Amino acid sequence: MEIRYLCPYWGCEQLSASEFLERVIAQGYDGVEINFPHNEQFIADFQKTCDTIRSMTHPDFIVIAQNVVSPSDKGIVDYRERLIDRLNALASLKPHAINSHTGKDYFSFAENCQLIETVQQIANQTGIPIWHEIHRGRFSFHLKTVLDYLDVFPTLGLVADYSHFCVVSESMLHDQQPLLDRLTPFVKHIHARIGFEQGPQVNYPFAPEWESYRNLYLNWWKAIAAYFQNRKATMLTITPEFGPYPYMPSAPFTQKPLASQWDINLEMKQFLQQHL
Repeated sequence: MEIRYLCPYWGCEQLSASEFLERVIAQGYDGVEINFPHNEQFIADFQKTCDTIRSMTHPDFIVIAQNVVSPSDKGIVDYRERLIDRLNALASLKPHAINSHTGKDYFSFAENCQLIETVQQIANQTGIPIWHEIHRGRFSFHLKTVLDYLDVFPTLGLVADYSHFCVVSESMLHDQQPLLDRLTPFVKHIHARIGFEQGPQVNYPFAPEWESYRNLYLNWWKAIAAYFQNRKATMLTITPEFGPYPYMPSAPFTQKPLASQWDINLEMKQFLQQHL
């Protein structure tokens, strides 16, 4: 089984599409994960550059699109309409998959189920796999309650970003390992970011004070990789996804980041290449 590493566009919004993709290739990534901006020229340049990359050097270059519906207080009907529009627009770009921030933590179980069913219908119609990211504020914000959705949707695909579970439960899930084990078969993609009880991202994951946390996350990711291996999957994708300010802790007053987001993600890629 191959493990492919994707570079997040998050934090690189100041770059043009070609500049971003050139940096990605130069640092040895196998693809990208991107929340496309509402900018037709950027998207056209991105698609053209990807075509060139695939034809010249990286025929298997991977693109995972992200869906994040902007906040609104107009309720679930409006949310569902905008969700449908965004997913169809992303599917038209023919990514390998879509990572969707689906639903809301304040929607009812029935309402979130309606949205998940809508997403599955779009995936079936377009042929593009759509996975749901584990994330605060979404239907997937809490480990125990996610399992209730899996009982209704046994083919649901998840993006494993366990840092959010840790923040929401204010724990490192030491007392919830059986629940986490039940989740493993539903994971399709990993976000390799290390969070802790009080935040979704540590300041620098390779500092000695975070070693026990790093080892814990590594064991979680190894369990997912082992499941893929046992199922004879051909590929597992991972996005090292440490984010910029305000995810990145910063100094007071200046708001200067305490570490380089780009360098951390690159170092995490190299770390996982050695340990997974």
